[in-house]
Amino acid sequence: MHPSVEGALIGLAIGGLLVLFEYLMLNKDVKERSKRYHRKAEFDVTERRRMATITRFAVVLPVAFAAGFWLIWG
Repeated sequence: MHPSVEGALIGLAIGGLLVLFEYLMLNKDVKERSKRYHRKAEFDVTERRRMATITRFAVVLPVAFAAGFWLIWG
């Protein structure tokens, strides 16, 4: 397999795990806060921005890993 493809797949897996982990942690915090304040569980503006930032990073990560693998092992 070409090194850049391998790097892209590894970057995609790491990015996906980062997004999943961040979502689960934010969801846990939202549920705790909703229980504490007796409100409906929903993400606030800060948490939405945080998820958007992590998602954008996860989109760029495979490209960066592919370039890195290609430069090092290509």
